[in-house]
Amino acid sequence: MNRVIVIKFSTVDGVVEDPDGSDGTPFGGWALRTGRAAVADDKFRLGDKLETGALLFGRATWQLFSRRWPSRTDPYAVRMNRARKYVASRTLTDVTAWANSELIKDDLIGSVRALRERHDVIVIGSIGLAAALADHDLVDEYRVLIFPAAAGAGRRLFGPNVPRRELRLVSAEALGVVALLRYEVADQGNVSDSASSTARS
Repeated sequence: MNRVIVIKFSTVDGVVEDPDGSDGTPFGGWALRTGRAAVADDKFRLGDKLETGALLFGRATWQLFSRRWPSRTDPYAVRMNRARKYVASRTLTDVTAWANSELIKDDLIGSVRALRERHDVIVIGSIGLAAALADHDLVDEYRVLIFPAAAGAGRRLFGPNVPRRELRLVSAEALGVVALLRYEVADQGNVSDSASSTARS
């Protein structure tokens, strides 16, 4: 069965916002302080899912990636540039800046359910989008790369009002200075009746 997999960089204190400092927050940039090797290559162990699955982004994350990735030529970048990409946005009209990108403008939840019928769906960044999918019982797995930093402020993967989540640890792997934790969702608790208004803009 295909899965919806949310991948995130996180600090030890659970902050997932502004890992590279591109948002200009006072606490941002924590993912790069230990060197670029910590974020290079397939740290999330996606493997063949980059060829067979679909990448899903919110607008802001897609725009950031579309400025950085197309010019890269290392083997991992080639796979990222070649992958199927979907962008959840009500405001974007042109996604030709990054190859193989397609817009999802309406019915986010229905579109993701349809995508999961055909592919694994990998949600990259996009905190609001990931929360909206979790609210609709659509996240099957979290892969969280933990960095040796405490941000002290910023948005977290699970906000203060999140319904109860039961997660099962699948694996924990040290990758140099970072650690990859993989969790399956065992019981997502209450399912929201409506999509999060912050998921797309």
